[in-house]
Amino acid sequence: MSYTYNGQELEVDDEKFLLEPVYDDEIVPVIAGAENIDLTDEHWFVVRYLREKFREDGHTPNFRNMVKDLEENHPGPDWKKHLYTLFPNQPARQAARVAGLTKPFGKGGY
Repeated sequence: MSYTYNGQELEVDDEKFLLEPVYDDEIVPVIAGAENIDLTDEHWFVVRYLREKFREDGHTPNFRNMVKDLEENHPGPDWKKHLYTLFPNQPARQAARVAGLTKPFGKGGY
């Protein structure tokens, strides 16, 4: 399995994560389509948030830290539930995949 983007096959691992991040917004609908996700503005908000965190920290936050950060900096929805609505298959992992980022670290307190 790989994603075709700009006429090229992008390499992925066995869980369909890109081996190298792609920050071009045009990759997001390609991966979202493979994940059966119809993108909304809320999906794009999470994608941009994760890309920013990846650029700053070199990795994406785990689910607990993601929820905490979103609740502190973007209050409104119950982020824990809302992320499962947007990305029903393990939100922190599926959202990172859709964002065109590499595989998140495993569980841990980062």
